[in-house]
Amino acid sequence: MSATATASKALSSPKRAFPLERTRNIGIAAHIDAGKTTLTERILFYTGMIHRLGEVHDGAATTDHMEQERERGITITSAAVTCSWKQLANEGVDTLFTGVDQRINIIDTPGHVDFTAEVERSLRVLDGAVVVFCGVAGVQPQSETVWRQASKYNVPRIVFVNKMDRVGADFARVVEDVRTKLNAPAAPVLIPIGAEDDLKGQIDVVNQKAIFYSDSDVLGSTYEIRELDGELKDQAELALAELTEKVADVDEQLAEKFLMEEVISANELKAAIRRATIANQFIPVAGGSAFKNKGVQALLDAVVDYLPSPIDIPAATGHDVDDLDKIVPVETDDNGEFVALAFKLWSDKFVGKLVFFRVYSGSISKGDVVFNPRTRKRERVGRLIQIQANEHKDVETCYSGDIAAMVGVKNAVTGDTLTLDKGNVLLEPPTFPEPVISMAIEPNTQADQEKLAKGLQRLSEEDPTFLVKTDEETGQTIISGMGELHLEIISDRLKREYKVDARSGKPQIAYRESIGAAANGEGKLVKQSGGRGQYGHVILNVAPRERGAGSTTADKTVGGSIPKEFMNAVFAGVDDALRNGVIAGYPVVDCHVDITDGSYHDVDSNENAFKMAAIFAMRDAMKNAQPSLLEPMMDVEVTTPEEYQGDIMGDLNRRRGKIGSMDGHHNVCVIKAQVPLAEMFGYSTIVRTLSSGRASYSMTPSHFEEVPQAIVDGIVEQRGY
Repeated sequence: MSATATASKALSSPKRAFPLERTRNIGIAAHIDAGKTTLTERILFYTGMIHRLGEVHDGAATTDHMEQERERGITITSAAVTCSWKQLANEGVDTLFTGVDQRINIIDTPGHVDFTAEVERSLRVLDGAVVVFCGVAGVQPQSETVWRQASKYNVPRIVFVNKMDRVGADFARVVEDVRTKLNAPAAPVLIPIGAEDDLKGQIDVVNQKAIFYSDSDVLGSTYEIRELDGELKDQAELALAELTEKVADVDEQLAEKFLMEEVISANELKAAIRRATIANQFIPVAGGSAFKNKGVQALLDAVVDYLPSPIDIPAATGHDVDDLDKIVPVETDDNGEFVALAFKLWSDKFVGKLVFFRVYSGSISKGDVVFNPRTRKRERVGRLIQIQANEHKDVETCYSGDIAAMVGVKNAVTGDTLTLDKGNVLLEPPTFPEPVISMAIEPNTQADQEKLAKGLQRLSEEDPTFLVKTDEETGQTIISGMGELHLEIISDRLKREYKVDARSGKPQIAYRESIGAAANGEGKLVKQSGGRGQYGHVILNVAPRERGAGSTTADKTVGGSIPKEFMNAVFAGVDDALRNGVIAGYPVVDCHVDITDGSYHDVDSNENAFKMAAIFAMRDAMKNAQPSLLEPMMDVEVTTPEEYQGDIMGDLNRRRGKIGSMDGHHNVCVIKAQVPLAEMFGYSTIVRTLSSGRASYSMTPSHFEEVPQAIVDGIVEQRGY
């Protein structure tokens, strides 16, 4: 056992089933269809949590428990499961934790870009991740998105190159992809033996052994550790030399022995790999096939050996409630003050509202009263539940490092910090992208109006990327999300879970507006109709900011030209004006506003007058600031047989797409382009038609870009501006 774990035992409560150092909180993340859910299913099978393998294509996978997931064969919502794994004491094979049960808490995350929020909030609370890549496709667009999300939260990773049984699988090419496309310091620790139909097992690089899986055991439970010989031995020795050198480059302890040319034992190398992986300076890579049941047990050993326990990573940090600039460390300690982060909400038809949480410090028991620093309210915890996909197991107490769900806390939202007393810390919540697509929705009957409102409210509580608002001009209910599939699933859930029959309009793009130059604006509200009047006068300046920088406002007035008690009303007016641009009424982004001057009346001035004056001043300024309309651009990657390459590229060009690159291997062409989201509706049908059903595509949000003027005119006309 590592020195870190031994020294940290005192932090664990003697009442907990698994000590902190024997706990792993990991996520399974990847591009859609890389095999995440299948891998999770195999892990549950080999750890004894399930006794029959379920397949995604049969709609029988444990973690795909929603009806929509089973029907479509995709993961829509992240699912939490718990299992335990004991590393086997195989002859001649060293492990860091041999023969000791380890608890592994797993979150299986979606791969589709429309549900990227599920990945974001899961990675926020996890200590490590297994990132899965397809052995044929390699690093794909959503793979890069997942990788960036993990990097944002400093999550240590292991790479699993899956589907090595498929035609065209190439382990070495995927490893090179990881190094070049993701700029990751990666090296193999488990190399597949064979590929495609000839996949037999793995080379254990660290222990210099071969792992062969029995062909007669289709479930993959039987495997044999053998000595290496011939070409496999040569390959393993080269891989060991490369692995040792790469780890020595980032680990001082190993570097010293490496430079002195001392003998390095397998466990010394494993300990160095563990240190480097936890420090995010190295990425171990394993290869295999989850579907064909080859390589999952060795991957589990690698998860235990290389990914951190909650006490192996730096303490979480939060902000002082009374001084947000002050950083407060939250040490992982069962005996500390209880601090947890609510990272997901879910409405369960049997128990009601579930609040998923990760405990960072202390412990919580059923019946305790939690305090929410955001709402300044207390609520009693009715039940604590250990989640096993869609099955619930009641527990009495949750300790630091645990991931569970609570019932009875009604006012929590995603990202809330929970404490037991009047806690003084706010943990950093996960951040989510802005919705890019909207559509109107209305019930078929008046009787469904209330049910629709209730359903939409609950769904928006669960999903931070799903927004609901009412159009002030038309009175329509507008729902916004991350893509067509996202809104399709929302509509389907309304019908199935909330029994609401609703009509929806054609999806609309979430355009934005911005400005290209600085400009001054003046707004004045003067009304006198007998008695007390209305007077507000605001002068301001607007200036563009860098794309993606957001909008800011500052008070630059001098001499009390606008009294301080009215400044909040001025800021509110600026915010209102930024929500409705001057071109087509879309939100304005990346704009800085300085309030520079104004005047007031001793009797007639009030907050409403100054708010309206600020709105008038903003409209005056924005009209002269070279306003522009922005549209969301998407990174599109199309994988197609070479004979359809020309047709697909021509179609992308017609959609105002900009072709970025083309790569080819095994008579397959990968086309990368940036295309406006407005041109991508219904593309899945088009790409299938153009390629006789043989091409596939993926799409991820990229950035906002200015809309050509000819198209702006049509949008303005459609909006009635």
